[in-house]
Amino acid sequence: MCGIFGIVTRSERPLGEILLEAGRRLSYRGYDSVGCATLNSDGIIDLRKDVGKIDEVGKRLNFSQMRGNRGIVQLRWATFGAPSQQNAQPHLDSDGDLVGAHNGNVVNNVELREQFIAEGMTVRSSNDGESCVHAVERYLDREHDMLSAVRCAYQDLEGDYAFVIGSLGDGHLYAVKKGSGLAVGLGDDFSCVSSDLPSILPLTRRILRVYDGEIVILNAGGAEIRRVEDGSLIERHAETITESMEAVQKGGYAHFMLKEIHEQAVVSGELLHWLEGAQALAPILERIQKARHLYLIGCGTSYHACLSGAVYLGNLARRAAIPVLAPQFIAQYAPALSPRDVGIFVSQSGETKDVLNAIEAAHRSGMNIYGLVNVIGSTLTQASERWLPLVCGYEISVPATKTFTNQVITFLYLAYRLANRSTQPLFDLPRLIQQTIQYSDGQVEQLAVELAQCNDLYCLGYGMTYPIALEGALKLKEITYAHCEGMLSTEFKHGPLAAVTEGYPVIFVATQRDIPLLVSGINEVTCRGGKAIAIGPQDSRLRANAHQLLTLPPCDDALSALLAVLPLQLLSYHLSVQRGFDPDFPRNLSKTLTVD
Repeated sequence: MCGIFGIVTRSERPLGEILLEAGRRLSYRGYDSVGCATLNSDGIIDLRKDVGKIDEVGKRLNFSQMRGNRGIVQLRWATFGAPSQQNAQPHLDSDGDLVGAHNGNVVNNVELREQFIAEGMTVRSSNDGESCVHAVERYLDREHDMLSAVRCAYQDLEGDYAFVIGSLGDGHLYAVKKGSGLAVGLGDDFSCVSSDLPSILPLTRRILRVYDGEIVILNAGGAEIRRVEDGSLIERHAETITESMEAVQKGGYAHFMLKEIHEQAVVSGELLHWLEGAQALAPILERIQKARHLYLIGCGTSYHACLSGAVYLGNLARRAAIPVLAPQFIAQYAPALSPRDVGIFVSQSGETKDVLNAIEAAHRSGMNIYGLVNVIGSTLTQASERWLPLVCGYEISVPATKTFTNQVITFLYLAYRLANRSTQPLFDLPRLIQQTIQYSDGQVEQLAVELAQCNDLYCLGYGMTYPIALEGALKLKEITYAHCEGMLSTEFKHGPLAAVTEGYPVIFVATQRDIPLLVSGINEVTCRGGKAIAIGPQDSRLRANAHQLLTLPPCDDALSALLAVLPLQLLSYHLSVQRGFDPDFPRNLSKTLTVD
């Protein structure tokens, strides 16, 4: 997820070190390129940017020598446009009088670029951050002032984003928020704005919060906030931040895992906006439709997302898909592959060795290789004919949460498109995710207290919830170190039921259509003294038969199945904390598995 920082000072000074340090404090968000721009009193914009890590690029391009009374630094996580010097931010307008950068995704970027080129503007990149700058330029060329131009540009830019922009002819910086994070810092002789507090707090603890649909005008003496809708002034008092830097970097949450669970409402919306405007989808969908066989390949959590994808594709699009673990893909399917087959290779990091080995085998067969990955510029993106980004930003905690959810959402979106269904219902997901977390968190925290001494349990699902049960079991194993086995609910009676004793916990994950089947399984457990915990829709049958019901918001079964992973993620988190473990860094595990 990109990060932006901008500052306005009372007098011209060396800004390079301030911008470098701000960029370093945003680097935990993940990035592939970095750039700095300063505006000085001589009417010059000094812009330096390139692909690479901030310290390496900063040293090579001498960021520390940059001077001015206004400055912008941006760390880019590539979505629109490959990582390159040209696509790195900040960006200039056609004449070099404006400079700006953004965080987020402008999903109508391709259409806007065509418009800007037709209007005679100089478009230098394929990056959507440049579209933010040209959208303001468009209205300045029509004799609008800066505030009016930014307000009009906001209406033209679709998606979730925040951007900051400055003009040589104006002594301010302007920043606008629409979905992505933005906060303002106020000092004695400066003001600054950033995607995140860690880059602001070393400079000042006086903070102004910014909300969607608002524009901030920064000057050396302070900042004012105005409504995009009508330009009217908003009175808002600054607050003083007292938390430690570590706590702020975690967004006030105790652990990164909890922060990332809560981020799922935002990143799911950003992904859906990106998918809705992505031109890369059309050729992938066309090739899937024509494929002889469709394989979904991953490991661990990504494999569970592949299982969900296969269920969605079969149920919604009537398209058979073969989900398979990457090493087994080589052993079982590689000899039978042909150029008529399609493989979607799924990895959070894009560096998972097992997945890359499977891609090598697929290459030899000539099959079509597509990637689904979170880290842009990774080996998986380079090895794929086409790839789709997960748009999650950096995931720091070792247990995958938001990347799993966005993997499943991508498959769900593909299934809707292949079925020629309207994708509009999917845009309810951010709200439903937020609701589910609010519904569940308190109940789950109490449940974790009750299960804290438990070292053995099962998590069962059926149909659309079977992959979710497997993922929930994996999370519990990863960070609580308790043994939890995920299983198809109907298989439980074929042997594992023997493990049930008095108080033995079994979790059942249900959609509305599967409740009659799950009720039978629940009673097989409870009549033997086991403790049945259900996750599913509000339903009298589940409530009457299970010891405890964690309810999901009313919605379609396909969405409900995805939502069910949230209480399981929260249960894993709270149970890990109850047992005295660090959920962010479980023993023996790594975020990126680059070995066989």
